[in-house]
Amino acid sequence: MSTAIDPAVVADRELPWWRGAAIYQIYPRSFMDANGDGIGDLPGIAQKLDHVASLGVDAIWISPFFTSPMKDFGYDVADYCDVDPIFGTLEDFDGVVSRAHELGLKVLIDQVYSHTSDEHAWFVESRASRDNPKADWYVWADAKPDGSPPSNWQSVFGGPAWTWDARRGQYYLHNFLSSQPQLNGHNPQVQDALLAVARFWLDRGVDGFRIDALNFSMHDPQLRDNPPAPPSNKPRTRPFDFQLRIHNMSHPDIPRFIERIRDVTNSYGKDSRAIFTVAEVGGDEAEVEMKAFTQGDARLNSAYGFNFLYADALSPQLVCAALAEWPADEGIGWPSWAFENHDAPRALSRWCAPEHREIFARMKVALLAALRGNIILYQGEELGLLQVDIPFDQLHDPEAIANWPLTLARDGARTPMPWEDCACGGFGSDRPWLPLGLENRARAVRVQDDDAQSLLAHTRAMIALRNAHPALHHGVVAACDAQGSLLRLERQHGDQRIVCLFNLSTDAIALDDVPEGETICSVNDASRTSLGPYAALMVRR
Repeated sequence: MSTAIDPAVVADRELPWWRGAAIYQIYPRSFMDANGDGIGDLPGIAQKLDHVASLGVDAIWISPFFTSPMKDFGYDVADYCDVDPIFGTLEDFDGVVSRAHELGLKVLIDQVYSHTSDEHAWFVESRASRDNPKADWYVWADAKPDGSPPSNWQSVFGGPAWTWDARRGQYYLHNFLSSQPQLNGHNPQVQDALLAVARFWLDRGVDGFRIDALNFSMHDPQLRDNPPAPPSNKPRTRPFDFQLRIHNMSHPDIPRFIERIRDVTNSYGKDSRAIFTVAEVGGDEAEVEMKAFTQGDARLNSAYGFNFLYADALSPQLVCAALAEWPADEGIGWPSWAFENHDAPRALSRWCAPEHREIFARMKVALLAALRGNIILYQGEELGLLQVDIPFDQLHDPEAIANWPLTLARDGARTPMPWEDCACGGFGSDRPWLPLGLENRARAVRVQDDDAQSLLAHTRAMIALRNAHPALHHGVVAACDAQGSLLRLERQHGDQRIVCLFNLSTDAIALDDVPEGETICSVNDASRTSLGPYAALMVRR
C-alpha cells in the first residue's frame, strides 16, 4: 500500500484546513479520568492526546464540558462560559487547547444554541415574571382556555413539549427534557448573547464549533399545531414520532442567524477559512436544511449528516444516496460524515454479525476514508468498540430510561475508553461511571498499539492513505454505483482518479472490470479478480 505524498497535495495547500479533514470526537466523561473519581475530565484528555495525534487526524471535537446539572450530560448548559467542576477548570481547558495545538490538532467544541438548563441564570430570571429584562429570552405561552398546552408539540424524549410554570402562570417550551427550556432564537438579544459565547471560546483559542440541534433553534411564533405524520413502516416509540415536526423547529429565519454566526467566525484567524463550523441537523427534512445552512460563503462550512448513524444496515445504495445529496456544484456546502457517535449505537453492533466483526471493521474504516467530505471518528471506533448492554439499573441516559426497553440506550455507546486490558481498562478509576464491557477491554489501546495487524494500525494506515491522495481527501465523486452488494466509488482530483471497490456482504464477488493502475489499498485479501467477504480494493489510475 502506497502512502507517498502526491505532488498535487502541495498545490492544494490553499484549501481551508478543514476541507477533507479527519476529526476525532471525544466524549469527555468517558475518555480518560485523571483524578480517579470515575468520570473522565479535561486533564485526562490532555494526557491522551498523543494517541489521537498518532491516528493522523486533523482535529478533535470535544462534547460538552460546560457547567451543567448533567440531566442530559452537558447538553443542558447552566453556564456557557465555564467548565463544570467534574471536568476541571478553564485553565484545564486552556491546557487541552495548548497541548492539542502542540500536536498539530485543531480543537472544536460543541455549542448548544437551541436550549439551556433550567438552572441557567437566564432562565431563572426569565421565569421570575412576565416583565423582567429576560422575560422574552425563552418561549413562553398562555394556556388554552381549557388549561391545556398552547399547541400539540411533542418533545424528542417523550411527552408534551410544554411544561406549566406557576411562577409566570404560563407554559414554557422544551423540545427535549423539561429541564431544557427552549431559547427564543427569534429574539435579537438572545442571538447577541449566544454570539458573545462564541467569541468567549474563540478568544480562548478554539478552532471551530459543532452546533447542536441547530434546526430546533427557532419555532413558529403562531404556535400552530403540527399535523399527524402519514402511516409508516418505521416503529413509533414516542409521541414525537406521530407528528410532522414543521412548526416546533426548522423555521425559515434560522439561516439569518447562521449568517451572524459566520460573521463572528470570519473575524477570527488569518482569513475567513480559519474557523470551522458544522451543524448537527436531524429530522425528516435534514438534507434540505443542511443545504440551506451551508449555502454559499456566508453560512456554515459544513453539516453533520445522520444518514449512517441510525441505519440498520450499511449498503451500497445507502452510500451512493448519501453522497448524491452533496454534489460538487457551486454554492453547495461541504458534508461531514460519521458512522458512530455518542447518540448512536456502535456500528459494529448494528451492521454485521459477531463472527464477521473483525473483517467488517477493516472494510468500514477504508470506506469512511474514501468518502467525500469531512470524516468523523468517534472515540474507540479505531479500536472496534462494540455497543455495551447496560442493565436498566445502571442506565444514566434519560431517553433510554423514559422509553425503556423500546429504545437503544445511548449509554451503551458512551462507555469508558479502554486503554489497557484490565478490570478498569486503564481508565483511571476502579469504578468508572459506566461499565466498560468485557469484549471492549480486549480491544484496548495497549493491546493494539504495537500490533501491525491490528484495527488501530489499519485505521492509522487508512487515514494516512486518505491524506496522501487528493482524490480521496477532497476530490469529487466521479461515480458511485451500487451493483447488488458491490459498491463502486470513483474519486477524482485533477489527473488523479481512484477507483474504490467495496464488498458489503459475506458472499465473494468476482471482478472483471478493474482498471489498470496501481493498487494502493487491499483490505481483507482483495484482489483484482475477486472481493472476498467485506473486502475492499482501491486502484489509482
